[in-house]
Amino acid sequence: MNTVFIAGHARLPSGMAAKNIYETLTITAEIDKKYGVIVSASCTLATEHGRQFIEFLLRGHSLADGVENIIDEISTHYRGKAGNALISAVKDLHKQYLLYENSLTTDKKK
Repeated sequence: MNTVFIAGHARLPSGMAAKNIYETLTITAEIDKKYGVIVSASCTLATEHGRQFIEFLLRGHSLADGVENIIDEISTHYRGKAGNALISAVKDLHKQYLLYENSLTTDKKK
C-alpha cells in the first residue's frame, strides 16, 4: 500500500452545529507515503458542503513541505466559525505526519 491514514484533532468553538455532535474537530487524510501529498481528506464539519470544501483545499498539498500554504488557503478561503479549529487540526495532522516519518527513520536504523 502506498498511502497512510493520519488524523489531526482540535477543539471546536462553542456555538457551532458540529459542537452538538463532536467535542473536537477531526481532519483525516490519506497521504502518499513517498511524497507526503494529501490524496484525500475528510473532516467533521457539520455540513457536507463544508466537508467537501475542506477536502478540496487540502487535496494535493504535501505535508513534507510543511503546512504554511494550507494555513494560508484556509485563512483566505474559509470564513466560518471553525477557522481556527481547522488550522489547529491541520497543525496536529502535520505533527502526526512528522511522528510517522520519524518512526520510519527510527525503524530503518534498527
